[in-house]
Amino acid sequence: MKALSPSIASTSYVDSAATIIGQVKIGEHSSVWPGCVLRGDIHKIEIGHHSNIQDLSLVHVETDRGTRVGNYVTVGHQVTLHACTVKSGSLIGIGSIVLDGAVIGEGTILGAGSLVTHDQKLKSGSLYFGRPAKFVRKLSAKEIKGLISWAERYVKYAEDHHKGKFQRRARTPLMKI
Repeated sequence: MKALSPSIASTSYVDSAATIIGQVKIGEHSSVWPGCVLRGDIHKIEIGHHSNIQDLSLVHVETDRGTRVGNYVTVGHQVTLHACTVKSGSLIGIGSIVLDGAVIGEGTILGAGSLVTHDQKLKSGSLYFGRPAKFVRKLSAKEIKGLISWAERYVKYAEDHHKGKFQRRARTPLMKI
């Protein structure tokens, strides 16, 4: 049996406190931050270039569907992406959940704490928010362009980590009461 292992671009940053398992491909200049789990054990996970998966997020799949994240995508803290597609230039807000078969259109913002249900399709260039996620309004061209700048910021943050700008503090044992 051939072992399925991640493929991570040399220019990408994967924090040592992240877990990457199986059929996971991470593109150039992307980043995966502390506490994230990308579990491509039963299908593929593909993260495009210049995208970021922020702290404590979970990316998983189902047996007949993988997860795809496009280029210049920002996935906020504590997000769950499960067997879905997030197209390029989008931003997934903190604490959101995107379920099986859902598609987030290009240049779309999903507001913090939102729930995208099974097979739900979000239109490109729009703002969605809520549980379940509902259309709020179209985004302006300036807002859509601004989404790319979020992803570019995380490229810089990742470069700083690669260069050793930030040091980890050793864990200390729990105090006895």
